[in-house]
Amino acid sequence: MDILSDSVVTHNFMVYIFLSVMLFNMYTVATTKNFIRLAKTLRFTTPLYHTMNAMIMYTGAIVSAYTHDMSLTVVLMIATSIFLMVAEIKRYKKMRTIKSGDTDLQEAFLLYAKKIYTIEIVVLVIVYIICKVF
Repeated sequence: MDILSDSVVTHNFMVYIFLSVMLFNMYTVATTKNFIRLAKTLRFTTPLYHTMNAMIMYTGAIVSAYTHDMSLTVVLMIATSIFLMVAEIKRYKKMRTIKSGDTDLQEAFLLYAKKIYTIEIVVLVIVYIICKVF
């Protein structure tokens, strides 16, 4: 087997897993009524989220280095990975400061988290489509 084709397949597979983690988080935010349970679930999935993002960056770096390619789509994928990492860190920091009795902050966080996950999913899908087309 060729190392390049294996790396590309692994890279694409990690993107699908990453998207499924995002969709799971979005579903959890949309359906969980108890904020404490939501916070525990998101606290558990945050390392998984960042691990998948890191694996995408790593396999992308392998493919880019092997092909000696630093095109506009590669730069776009790097910028997207950094954006997704920063957005998730901001979401986690906002969630971490909310106490169990702050119902107003909990409601505001739910709207914020839904908006963040929607933006992340849309950005990931758009970049994936752009990279497949070009």
